[in-house]
Formats: sequence, C-alpha cells, structure tokens
Amino acid sequence: MADSLLRPRDRSATQAAIVQAGEAVLLRDGFTGLNIQTIAAQAGCDRKLVYRYFDGAEKVVRLLARQAHTDLAAHLAAVPPVEAESLRAFARHGLLTWFAALRASPLALRLMAWGMVEDSPLLREIEAERNAVLQAWMRERRPRLRTPPRTDVPALNAVLMAAVQALALASQTRGSISGVVLDDAGCARIEDAIGHLLAAWPD
Repeated sequence: MADSLLRPRDRSATQAAIVQAGEAVLLRDGFTGLNIQTIAAQAGCDRKLVYRYFDGAEKVVRLLARQAHTDLAAHLAAVPPVEAESLRAFARHGLLTWFAALRASPLALRLMAWGMVEDSPLLREIEAERNAVLQAWMRERRPRLRTPPRTDVPALNAVLMAAVQALALASQTRGSISGVVLDDAGCARIEDAIGHLLAAWPD
C-alpha cells in the first residue's frame, strides 16, 4: 500500500486525495487498472472509505474528467486569438491548437483512449463534454466567414479531428506513429503535413 495521502477528519482533503490517487492509477496503469481496490491502495486507505465518499469508481472518473476538461479549456483560452483570413486558415489553427492541448493533458488522453476501446454511458458523456470544450472555443474564435455550398465540412472535420487525436494518443503511448517520431521535430513535420492536407478544405 502506498503512503497515505489522506488527512484525518478533513472531508474535502480526503476526497481530493482519493481523486488524486485515481489519477495516479489511471496515468500509471491505464483504465484497465482503475478500480476501487487500486484507488484505495494508491491513497493508502481501506476501500470502504472510497465507497463512503464516492459510492464507486465511476464518480472518481467523473471528477477526473472534469479536471481534464478544465485543463483543456485553460490551455485553449491561453492561446492568443488569430485573425484568420479564411476558413482553411482557421481550420489549421484549430487543429494544431487542439493537438497541442491534448498533448499537454495526459489525463485527457487516457480518458480518450478508454472511450476508443470501450463504450458506456459514462464514456459517451465524457466524450460529449470534451467535445463541448473544443466547440465552445471554436464558436468564440471562428471568423465570420461563410461556408462554401456543396461542401461536407462536418465529414472533413471528422476525418481531420480523428487524425489529430490519434496522433496525440500515439505521442503519449508509443512516442511515434508510422515511422515518425513524435518529438518536437516530428510534431513540426506533422504540422506541415496537416497544412498540406488542408488543401482539401473549402475556401
């Protein structure tokens, strides 16, 4: 059992310590290793105490997701606004900003990876909340330009977002993808490649 993170008779500190323990387990062992027993062991307490505060691991996961999404929103908000002259330019800015935000949030990436291999109401809820963070930022920053007719922008966006999110996940788990090492130099290559792909984006 790990050294106890708990403070006797301090409810808020105890709850925070249990959530902190859940984060440590998720980042170290992945979602397959996250359960009440491993959270309790990491926090240095009996699992009955975790049940007393959270009823189960799901509530811990919800708080972890809230924390991850707060971090993502803060990262996005810290990016200076740009004066994009076209939807293509804004799409490039948005994709690269999201790529950087995800790479800066290992917790968000762990939760995203979980949602890609399993399905549950909780994981769908987490995905919707994560998407809402990006959508709110996009609405605030999007230039007031008309979308060209006869263009399936949602489908283009889905393909490019899937690519960016897979790249961010690979940067955390393997450090490379398809022979490209995802260090600073490799990520610069990825950014250039995204620019070339965006030739298909309507203007």
